[in-house]
Amino acid sequence: FLNIFFAVVRRRGADGRIPVRTLDRGASSSAAAVEPAGYPGGSYDTSLLVKYEHHVARHIWFGEERGPKKELKVAVHGLKLTSRVPLALPPQMESWVSRSDLSSLQRTSLNKIDTNLVSTFVERWHLETSSFHMPFGEMSITLDDVACLLHLPIRGIFWSPQDVTEELAVELAVDYLGVSQGQAQSHVRSCRGSYYKLEWLYDLFVHHRAAFSWAYATRAYLLMLVGSTIFADKTFTLVEARYLLLFRDLDGCSGYSWGAAALVTLYRYLGDASMYSCKQLGGYPTLLQVYNLIMLIKC
Repeated sequence: FLNIFFAVVRRRGADGRIPVRTLDRGASSSAAAVEPAGYPGGSYDTSLLVKYEHHVARHIWFGEERGPKKELKVAVHGLKLTSRVPLALPPQMESWVSRSDLSSLQRTSLNKIDTNLVSTFVERWHLETSSFHMPFGEMSITLDDVACLLHLPIRGIFWSPQDVTEELAVELAVDYLGVSQGQAQSHVRSCRGSYYKLEWLYDLFVHHRAAFSWAYATRAYLLMLVGSTIFADKTFTLVEARYLLLFRDLDGCSGYSWGAAALVTLYRYLGDASMYSCKQLGGYPTLLQVYNLIMLIKC
């Protein structure tokens, strides 16, 4: 199953590479040919797949699993969303959430993910080509797939979130989440970086909703929503503070290409997870698993 490319059996070195060699001594110099280096079960030409040496598929070929559990730990927040996302929001919040074009994420998460299926596809992902290398060819998740499966807009502003310092993360929490300076500093410090805890955001959402502070409640809710779905972090409990910048203007949220942001994030985490040293997969596993199942049915 891991034979990503067809191979011819040859003598290999201890590292699994095919050594460069010429034809037999009796062959003429004009007929001499140099065979490319490569990996067993992998590509001969490593000029494109330059990171294959560290790819999980290469290690699995030699019987080296990721760890005792042999599969990735996948960030799944489906059950949390079911308990935290109410069936109906107050009208003041519902209007903003609906206009943000993110309302479809409220009910699209799978509660359980087949980690073996996900791991199998991750083992065939190559970050250099942004595609799964299958025995029958290459395939990849497209923007059209995201639009069809998640009903997220794929046209609009492509926003690349800037990195924020811990100091800026505190300022953003004070200005847009309605917390005190001391509370924000204490929380960001406990996260050991420019992050907010998903549980903390849920508590803010409940608090501000009860206090009728609709803008603060909506921002906490939307940040919790994307942090549990399309922007899920490998920590499984945190969301990056920089995403709060997306919700400064609640009336302008609909202008973003959320589908493109979701796909770029998943591509990035797939690239990380395809490396042998990585043990966790971030991004939205629901999108990945549903796509994989559809492809398996088609094949």
